[in-house]
Amino acid sequence: MSSTSNSNNSHNLALESKQDRPNTVRIPDRVDLRGSPRSRQGSPSHSPRLGPSRFLNGEKSGASFVGAELLGKLWGDRTKQPKNAKRKGGKVWYQKERVKGLVVVTALVGLFFLVDWIMLLRLQDHRVGSDDRSSRNASSVSAQVKVTKPSKGKKHYSGIYGRLLALAAHALAEGQNKREPKDLWQEPVVPASAWRPCADQRDWEPNEGKNGYIMVTANGGINQQRVAVCNAVVLARLLNATLVVPKFMYSSVWKDVSQFGDIYQEEYFIKYLAPDIRIVKELPEELKSLDLEAIGSVVTDVDVRKESKPSFYLKNILPILLQKRVVHFVGFGNRLAFDPIPFQLQRLRCRCNFHALKFVPKIQETAALLLERLHKHSAQPGLLDHYLVGPHAVAAMIARSDRAKASKYLALHLRFEIDMVAHSLCEFGGGEKEGQELEAYRQIHFPALTELKKTEKLPSPAMLRSEGLCPLTPEEAVLMLAALGFNRKTQIYVAGAQIYGGTSRLAALRSLYPNLVTKENLLSSAELEPFKNFSSQLAALDFIACTAADAFAMTDSGSQLSSLVSGYRIYYGGGRMPTIRPNKRRLADIFVKNNTIEWKVFEQRVRKAVRQTKHVQSRPKARSVYRYPRCKECMCRTD
Repeated sequence: MSSTSNSNNSHNLALESKQDRPNTVRIPDRVDLRGSPRSRQGSPSHSPRLGPSRFLNGEKSGASFVGAELLGKLWGDRTKQPKNAKRKGGKVWYQKERVKGLVVVTALVGLFFLVDWIMLLRLQDHRVGSDDRSSRNASSVSAQVKVTKPSKGKKHYSGIYGRLLALAAHALAEGQNKREPKDLWQEPVVPASAWRPCADQRDWEPNEGKNGYIMVTANGGINQQRVAVCNAVVLARLLNATLVVPKFMYSSVWKDVSQFGDIYQEEYFIKYLAPDIRIVKELPEELKSLDLEAIGSVVTDVDVRKESKPSFYLKNILPILLQKRVVHFVGFGNRLAFDPIPFQLQRLRCRCNFHALKFVPKIQETAALLLERLHKHSAQPGLLDHYLVGPHAVAAMIARSDRAKASKYLALHLRFEIDMVAHSLCEFGGGEKEGQELEAYRQIHFPALTELKKTEKLPSPAMLRSEGLCPLTPEEAVLMLAALGFNRKTQIYVAGAQIYGGTSRLAALRSLYPNLVTKENLLSSAELEPFKNFSSQLAALDFIACTAADAFAMTDSGSQLSSLVSGYRIYYGGGRMPTIRPNKRRLADIFVKNNTIEWKVFEQRVRKAVRQTKHVQSRPKARSVYRYPRCKECMCRTD
């Protein structure tokens, strides 16, 4: 609201009063400065909830509000004038007084806006190390953060987080020789080390699989497929069925034709689980020729609710299996509940995930090269290397090593691919172009979500962000790491396919942490050639690099990769593999103050928000055993 518009409003109000009653001054509309819905109810430009008066004209600054309130009071005082002026002298005197009042009011309002303008300038021109203009909009996220290098060598950041990024750069430059906080590279060792792996223990006889055959064609990416495989193993045991080695569905998103044997060791999988269930590579000849869809043996995700209980399968699927001899599950995404489920079946699910699924030698050997270079060719293998790449690859790593001390690294999973961004329904500052691009993507890949938007009123992007339902942007991720105290020299391995917005989206991250690497940096084109066009196999390399890291940071705790990685680190880590899980709701509340918050306060609040997610806890009821393996079915307590 400008002083000019306010003067015009005052002038119009005076004219309106004159036309209404020549000898009196009256307020035509009742003004409720507390924001009552009674104020300007008929005006579409005013929120029914907030209901600001017309003197505010949509603005919400403190000085403007006080000016409007004072103006309203002054005009309200004038309504107490007599209705009929009997003396001409009194009328002239009154008109003079009214003019004086208008002049005083105009001067006061102008003074308030001058103070308001000065205060805003001081907030926007806050300087730490270098001059940085703060963002004009604290409710949206910049699509790009540009880093420019002026002649003096200082780096200037633009965008919504420009000011905070500059503060972070200044803090990292000042503290590059300081020791990092002790808990950055540590878990709460004593309570965490009280748990040890024990899902490999069995207490039952092998299942003969005599009731028929279960086939599964799993959808999604490698991590969703991994969960589907483990659930299929449990289902085969539950129904006393023989499991056919699962197949993976081709996805228009992932565009990968890899099958189970291209990623996992098939023979090892079959042999390791032989004491639990019977597994075969193909259906017997007499069943191969059947049209499974025609005979009603195909079961899709439409037929099975998410997290269905074992009783559902016993009641609805077992009769089909007994009658048709084969059931084919297509999709099978998250279709088996975590609770309630018998103890031994839950343990079997853990046994499959943590013990039965070993990557093929091609992936293990390339991953070993990746870990070797991340550890700077150290002779000391990481704590989890043996489980991830196998003893042969570890022996080769040691034989090639040329230094004794291993270099530490932090793995960061940036879950900011276009599918995640589009499905979130959040906004990331790209304006109309971004909105059109994401909507076009939804129409192709998430048609159900597109239809839902037409029929239901969904939460606004601002509401989703405040509730912590939006993925952290790369800019928010780097600010979190800087606030936690990671040194500028920290080596950061970034996992994640094709960040939305391209490599330029990593500009701020690379600027603050120059020792940033990816698998594409560490492996030659010849070493990556066997994995070209196989996104699932490339994702397996990321899985191994993240799981073996000295510290792991996720940006979205709901991500399957982050869940599986953090659970694997818990299961085999012995309390020495810390994981950083951001509380996105609390971080959203902190980031929204990016225009004014001081760096020290920002550090304190971020550290508190992350520290609260780092405590050791057993698996909450109905939560994933892959993410929370600290439960009696998967791990045993030593205390």
